Amino acid sequence: MGAFHAYDIRGVYGVDFDRTTAYKVGYFIPELLKTDKVLVGRDCRVSSLEIHDALLEGICDAGADVYDLGLSSTPMVYFATANYGFKASVQITASHNPAEYNGMKVSRENALPVGLDTGLGQIKEWIDNGRETPVAACRGRVLAKDIHDDYMAFMLKYRGDYSNLKIAFDLSNGMSCLFAHEVFGEDASYIFDEIDGRFPNHEPNPLIPKNVEPLRKLVAEKGADVGVIYDGDADRVMFVDDRNRFVAPNLVIAMMALYFCDGRGEKNPRVLQEIRSSKAVGEFLQPYGADLHTWRVGRAYAAPKLREIDGLWGGELAGHYYFKDFFYSDSGLLASMIVLQIVSDLKKKGRTFSQQIDEITKYKNSGEINFKLEDKKGAMDAVKDHFMAAEKAEAFMDFDGYRVEFGQWWFNIRPSNTEPYLRFICEASTDELLAEKVAEATELLVERFDAKKS
Repeated sequence: MGAFHAYDIRGVYGVDFDRTTAYKVGYFIPELLKTDKVLVGRDCRVSSLEIHDALLEGICDAGADVYDLGLSSTPMVYFATANYGFKASVQITASHNPAEYNGMKVSRENALPVGLDTGLGQIKEWIDNGRETPVAACRGRVLAKDIHDDYMAFMLKYRGDYSNLKIAFDLSNGMSCLFAHEVFGEDASYIFDEIDGRFPNHEPNPLIPKNVEPLRKLVAEKGADVGVIYDGDADRVMFVDDRNRFVAPNLVIAMMALYFCDGRGEKNPRVLQEIRSSKAVGEFLQPYGADLHTWRVGRAYAAPKLREIDGLWGGELAGHYYFKDFFYSDSGLLASMIVLQIVSDLKKKGRTFSQQIDEITKYKNSGEINFKLEDKKGAMDAVKDHFMAAEKAEAFMDFDGYRVEFGQWWFNIRPSNTEPYLRFICEASTDELLAEKVAEATELLVERFDAKKS
């Protein structure tokens, strides 16, 4: 059962999981979440329909009814789960992974995520133990559910006037193709805007630089004010500025204050960032009186945390943005509408997207560096102890690996939940200091733990 991970079920279909797994997941969800109605959506991947059919068969055999959305983005499933009061939902997707991957994102009431430690682990145990799946005396039904009009009515409340902007979109042949033209109109420039689960133009992962190259070329060709790229299931979105630069998603967390605080007049908002976020985020938000909370990486942790603190918005380095207005869940579409409104307002004032990002950016950042090694905990402790012995720390966090902050720099070192990697990220006030600290950590990990940098 190599497909069960901290946040969802995901892997190469036919290798890490198969039709039988999908059937059993469907069968056990009604019992796990104590419901007789399960909402189901699916992305466009070639294997999604087969998984869909097996999942639905399992749900119905357990005696529960299926409300079938058909093709949908992941945020559409979150919306429908919370808006219509479902206690269980499944989106069939592998998000940003290559075409041969697939998986399932399970949510419970209020679109809260079900992760390995909040339910998926129980399903895995039932499957591993060979628990039987007898067909219920009264099988459930499959009912088609069309939410298009309700979803669009909800989302379009946030659409601004972008008529002064030149906008370039890369829809990644994914689920954003369902709504982008309808929301943003035909004056924008689009590429890869036909649904195709083979993802023939590039993998649907905007965090990989080569996948953003076509959008950067389009931004340059059109002289666009902003470029927008969604991932495969449209729960994530990332941006390219008018100078053709990829914008680090955590800086967008900070910039959203221009919408919520300057634009809508919110005072002293509670905002959520993850443990890898730049110190620049907090520094930019400080004049707005923001109560900034830092928490673990991943939707399984971020969405419940934003609800717990009653936060207004939050985000992650991976391009997820969470909103109180969207049931404390993440939405690539809502995030893109907010950013486009900010860029439009900036342009009216004679400022560009790139100028605003430059104003926020204060530090040099290494990006996340992966080290493949066996003793992840030992290596994390060694790096922490090494740096804390040499310099007095100003802040220390230990809830997702370690984040240690010093006067002119900080680092986070954390284990991957799904791969044999230790992930290291560092930020410093100068390029020279950054290079020094990255080299120091790398040398320690290679020499003492035989780490392979990747």
